[in-house]
Amino acid sequence: MCGIVGIVAKKPVNQYLYEALTVLQHRGQDAAGIVTCKNGRLFLRKDNGLVRDVFHTRHMLTLKGNVGIGHVRYPTAGCSSSAEAQPLYVNSPYGITLAHNGNLINADDLKRELFLDDLRHINTESDSEVLLNILAHELHRLGKVRIEVADIFNAVKEVHKRCNGGYAAIAMITGYGVLAFRDPNGIRPVCFGKRETEQGTEYMVASESVALDVLGFELVREIKPGESIFISMQGDFYNCECADNLTHAPCIFEYVYLARPDSIIDDISVYKARLRMGEKLAEKLLKSYPEHDIDVVIPIPDTSRTSALQLANALGIKYREGFIKNRYIGRTFIMPGQELRKKSVRQKLNAIDLEFKNKNVLLVDDSIVRGTTSEQIIQMARDSGAKKVYFASAAPPVRYPNIYGIDMPAADEFIAHNRTDEEIAQEIGADWLLYQDLDDLIEAVRGDRAIDEFDTSCFDQKYITDVPDDYFQSLEIKRADSVKGNDQIKENTAIDLHNNS
Repeated sequence: MCGIVGIVAKKPVNQYLYEALTVLQHRGQDAAGIVTCKNGRLFLRKDNGLVRDVFHTRHMLTLKGNVGIGHVRYPTAGCSSSAEAQPLYVNSPYGITLAHNGNLINADDLKRELFLDDLRHINTESDSEVLLNILAHELHRLGKVRIEVADIFNAVKEVHKRCNGGYAAIAMITGYGVLAFRDPNGIRPVCFGKRETEQGTEYMVASESVALDVLGFELVREIKPGESIFISMQGDFYNCECADNLTHAPCIFEYVYLARPDSIIDDISVYKARLRMGEKLAEKLLKSYPEHDIDVVIPIPDTSRTSALQLANALGIKYREGFIKNRYIGRTFIMPGQELRKKSVRQKLNAIDLEFKNKNVLLVDDSIVRGTTSEQIIQMARDSGAKKVYFASAAPPVRYPNIYGIDMPAADEFIAHNRTDEEIAQEIGADWLLYQDLDDLIEAVRGDRAIDEFDTSCFDQKYITDVPDDYFQSLEIKRADSVKGNDQIKENTAIDLHNNS
């Protein structure tokens, strides 16, 4: 996952983009970037690191213009590299910059097509650069010195025909405006809003609605699956349905973990969805362990707090904060490499002994992926004096890779891979373990909203798009923790385009 933002305003946008990226920092801690446009010139700053570390006063002063886009990145494959920080840029045609969230599962085939047929060179391992060059090529094919809005939408239609995967993207076409589009299945989120000023209407596009809230923009709605919107440099708004065979299948893991609770995604409150997850989990717990002896419910901060609180209320059991979080340590889920995650858990959390001593404790987390964090936290609870430690997950067992832009590891690195619930409980050191049922999770997230279906592939292996037979083998090579941080991966997985010619 990554965070993307674009703003077309009546005054300089550098500070607005900075503030939006800080709000979206939870979506990526690897790199950050902003590009703005003024009088046909682009001004770019991007680098590895958190938003506050990438942008200093001297950088902000150079980001001139009333139009711009921004990005926070976390890598879904390979190692961190400032070369892959976004927004990315191509000068032909017109000068296009792009910020992308998601993953193209046919990126390798597209790289080959770009080199052999479209005569374009890809300089990084990023599928975002592939997406940018596909868009640029489709615009270049028009052969026009000046393009119209209809030309831009026609180019996006061709992008959808060529690209397979989950993606939301914001592009700035120099001198024209800001384009945003979403994949035909609506897997990755992106919304837009507006605000009225004395100078006229300003527009903003972002991964999550919370970024709009903070800057005083009114949420209009989510961009629909296969839809594109375009805001001209003058602030004129256009939209178009640019794909056929549309479905609405947002990624359910956004609601479980990725998104902030104060966001609205596809007209669903993330906060209320997590409350309902807690209710469903409580119902299952009472069926599975009607004679439970739980003394206290304790969340593993931060994402599970909402579900844990509602679960405790439903059970009539005390809710307590038993772990204090160090705010200066990043999200362990998106840290590259298992060793870094292990090291950071003890740095990130510290137990309050009095909440554990001589108690039977139910720990609640949003999900269990690798199990590294769960195992260490359970041991921390025992070290703090807990008599028994039970564990509940607001999501079902994660057994399969996510291929649409979330860095979930190779299948054999999931703790639930080829293990029963009892075996997982033993592996992480819990007295017993309770997982949410998938049907209950879907019902909790959907609520009363009309969503066709959800992408639940990491739980049930039902992928929304067609997946090539050899894709998962390639994915394991790219995403396995054993190779992360090793530059050799680029040599092992790169396509030798010259040999294929």
